[in-house]
Amino acid sequence: MNTIASTRLALLLLGLSTPALADDAPLILDPSVVTGSRSASPTFDLPYSVDGISREQISDGQLGINASEALARVPGLVVQNRQNYAQDLQISSRGFGARSAFGVRGLKLIADGIPASTPDGQGQAATFNLDTAERIEVLRGPAATLYGSNAGGVIQMFSRDGEGPPRIGAETLVGSDGLNKNHLTAEGAANGAGFVLDASRMDTNGYRDHSSARRDQTFAKLNFQPDDDSKLALIYSSLEQNGTRDPLGQTWAAYKADPRSVSTNALTYNTRKSIDHQQLGMNYERYIGDATLQVNAYTGRRSVIQYLSIPKGTPANERGGGVVQFDRKFYGGSVRWMQPIESAPGELMIITGLDFDQSEDSRHGYQNYSGNTLGVKGQLRRDEIDTARSLDPYIQANWALDRWTLQAGVRHSTMELDVDDQFLSNGDSSGNKTYQKNTPSMSVMYAFTPQLHGYVSAGKGFETPTQAELAYAPGSIEGFNFGLKPSESTQYEVGLKAQLNNTRINAAIFQITTEDELVVYQSLGGRTSYQNAGRTLRRGFELGVESQLSEQWTANLAYTRLQATYDSDFVSGGSTAVDKGNYLPGVPQTTLFAELNWKPRDWVSTAIEGLYRSKVYVEDTNSQRAAPAYSVFNWRARFEQKVEHWTFHQTLRLDNLLDRQYVGSVIVGDGNNRYYEAAPGRSWYAGAGAEYQF
Repeated sequence: MNTIASTRLALLLLGLSTPALADDAPLILDPSVVTGSRSASPTFDLPYSVDGISREQISDGQLGINASEALARVPGLVVQNRQNYAQDLQISSRGFGARSAFGVRGLKLIADGIPASTPDGQGQAATFNLDTAERIEVLRGPAATLYGSNAGGVIQMFSRDGEGPPRIGAETLVGSDGLNKNHLTAEGAANGAGFVLDASRMDTNGYRDHSSARRDQTFAKLNFQPDDDSKLALIYSSLEQNGTRDPLGQTWAAYKADPRSVSTNALTYNTRKSIDHQQLGMNYERYIGDATLQVNAYTGRRSVIQYLSIPKGTPANERGGGVVQFDRKFYGGSVRWMQPIESAPGELMIITGLDFDQSEDSRHGYQNYSGNTLGVKGQLRRDEIDTARSLDPYIQANWALDRWTLQAGVRHSTMELDVDDQFLSNGDSSGNKTYQKNTPSMSVMYAFTPQLHGYVSAGKGFETPTQAELAYAPGSIEGFNFGLKPSESTQYEVGLKAQLNNTRINAAIFQITTEDELVVYQSLGGRTSYQNAGRTLRRGFELGVESQLSEQWTANLAYTRLQATYDSDFVSGGSTAVDKGNYLPGVPQTTLFAELNWKPRDWVSTAIEGLYRSKVYVEDTNSQRAAPAYSVFNWRARFEQKVEHWTFHQTLRLDNLLDRQYVGSVIVGDGNNRYYEAAPGRSWYAGAGAEYQF
């Protein structure tokens, strides 16, 4: 499908209803966010691309399982659900993060002030608890560089505070491919303290063979005011996945023959992953005169064991092993001072802060066989302590003067990685590397009218290699690839924000030039090594539209056009030429999400969603078969009834209404040509829940 066809998809969804605009309909299209400005501000008044996703949008007719359910409505983001809970979602923002083979890279993930990304830039969206989310904020573009290294974009989730009369609830959800989710919750406020307690279990057989998973999540939050000038919140969360099956990627032939198929190696070595993640955090805010002090602290642990399909007898299995196991301790905190300057004209706020984060992994590698038994933990082949830490001071100014708004700042980012090799029988791979960079950003907005704002934003950022990307030197060399350099980017953005009657429009054009882009050098025998690849150029256009068509109808549209190419020739893997002008793999040129929602009564809402994504290249030469473009439509409905102290609700959902077969995500640069991960066909889901209010 080309761009014209994608435009037709948008017009179809937005044209399904023809009610006239109602001038007296409530305008609900300008949420307040703190991401970027660090203090609550309407998105319409901020001079950069930032979006807020409300609690209703996160939960209404959604499954509450994957962040992709909510993030698809944000322009500039590409969120690919791998249908593989062993590898998590793949999320990219304006191309940042697209190379990730597992988890999230190049983006800063934060939940209630606690980083869901390690200091070296590895993130896990699975730790987001969508059942407790009050809102999600997404910042893109130059202003994101104020969040440090590996911040090609920022995604923050905020849980709700316990408020109102205490209440308890239960919910169950069933669906295609053996999906079952049970959920218990209790929340409210009593004796001046709010509380939220939440626990859920999700089971699925998975769409593809060998992709079953069980996920247990718990969450607890206590919020209260120690005195009239302060607020305190204590937050605990956990994620547990035992024995999650990993179906690996598919070759094109295997995908076409059977989209549910699985690699033989996945069955031979019983590829799987187990996760045990727990964290505890504290957020404290105190008003001191007209200033505000904010303090955050957190700690936690994460244990992972993963069984890979590296064949027995290959050098990678003999040296590093086919079983990865680590026990991680992580902790950190931040302090921020927000000071209004009363003597300055207009409204001027100076913000200074310091962020510290550290993670320490006790990492082991074992052969994935013992004798002739495959898929078990064998001999130890790797033993090391990997420590990543960052210490970042920053200063920022927010200034509103008449029709002008200025936000500018600079952050000094330092990321240090230390490796203490304790195995030694294959040589000492110990070493350390420190990356430092100042990342400035400036954004200026002018209010042409109260309903039309224009802005310009510019910034410099950098992205350090992650520990996983440094783990293997190119070729047969043993040890870490400490020669990798961070990529450095220069970003520009020009945008317009308009409010027309009951319609909100955000439009932005941007350009990103990057030096020393991090790309795959070689992926062979279960090991992936990386290299720096010269220059890349990304130019794009984003359009977001939210419209209250009438009292009963709302519409949303998110459109992205992104041209992401290599801007210089380079040689990959020591011998493969990659030409200037080739497209970056994993980055679709066109993405379109559209939604039409109908709420005829307070107790019922229904919506149809459409998603179009253009073809996606899978490796740097662009010679392998690209994942084809696709369009899918989904339908959802939610019903609610109130009977005295009880509230009941029901959810129905149908995904991929037209039962299209398509590739939902790709594994960039896979050395076995298993680039493709099939998405499900037509799928159904049904849920029901009840809540009792005391």
